[in-house]
Formats: sequence, C-alpha cells, structure tokens
Amino acid sequence: MNQTILTQNSKEEVTTLFTAVFTASEGEKEGRLIGNLASELSSRTDNQEIVCFGTQEEGSTIGAIFFTRLRFNESTQIYMLAPVAVSTKYQGKGIGQALIHYGLSEMKNRSVAMVITYGDPAFYNKAGFQPLPEEIIQAPLRLSMPEGWLGQSLTGEAIPMIHDRPRCVKEFNNPVYW
Repeated sequence: MNQTILTQNSKEEVTTLFTAVFTASEGEKEGRLIGNLASELSSRTDNQEIVCFGTQEEGSTIGAIFFTRLRFNESTQIYMLAPVAVSTKYQGKGIGQALIHYGLSEMKNRSVAMVITYGDPAFYNKAGFQPLPEEIIQAPLRLSMPEGWLGQSLTGEAIPMIHDRPRCVKEFNNPVYW
C-alpha cells in the first residue's frame, strides 16, 4: 500500500469509492449524497484549494481523503478534512488513520497552521483532533451536531480564537453537509 496525492484523473474511482462506502454504512441516500460531493470535489481538485490524498493497493484506490481550504479574513492557513472513505473490504486495519496522519503531515509540510474536521469525535480523536467550540472558531454554516466540530493545530501552538466566520469551498456551501 502506498499513499499519494490524487488528481482529477481519479474522479471516477474516488466517486465510486465514496458512494460504495457511505451506501454500505449509512444507506443509499447518504451514499448518493457523499458520492456526489466526492465527485464535485474531485472535479476541482487542484492541490491548493482542494487536495485529495489516497491509499492505493495494486493500482486501485482503497482509501481517499479531502482537505479543502477555509478562508478567513485573517491570513492563517486552515483546511477542513472531509470526507474520508476506506473501502469496506479494508476497514478496521488502520488504513483510514494512516491516511489521515499522512494527509496531516503533508499539510504541515505546506505550512498549514491548523486542520478542522466535522465528524465522529471517537474516530477523529484517535488522530489527535480535539473538540473545537464555535466560540473559538465558527463553522462555515450552522452545525446540526456541534460536538462533531473538531480541530488540530499543526504548529504545536494553541488554536487561536478567530472572530469571523470562514468561507468554505462552494461544494460544502450546502446546509445538508452540516
């Protein structure tokens, strides 16, 4: 298995992966929703605003993760990690956690100060994410599950309070994801 940066050329494979994984775990409706999101993100993957990392085995992508830029009035480089998928055949083997750590390391190498995610605290706590109150950093849109708003500093410094609401990439600018 190797981890790599995925490009727009991986769009179909990434879309199929996310659709299958989320259909298996959350049902057909969620599978279509997240598969469509992955398709839209993959279409605009540019290795700057939208970065996609993947785990490959024998030429197939078995895991993928997106990092998308959050824009604030301040110049701090902050990205959001979401969504993440690992093929059901490979789940429970540490591939998702390894892919997250790889992505975080790559983002740190790019001078990213912090990464935020919105998801299951039990899963993301294993990768070093901590609860992030919206009094510190607001989410781009209203959260339906505030306990899932999590952050991690990549500089070793405390997460600073940022007073303005961030702008996310257009693909996430839909309340259905929040």
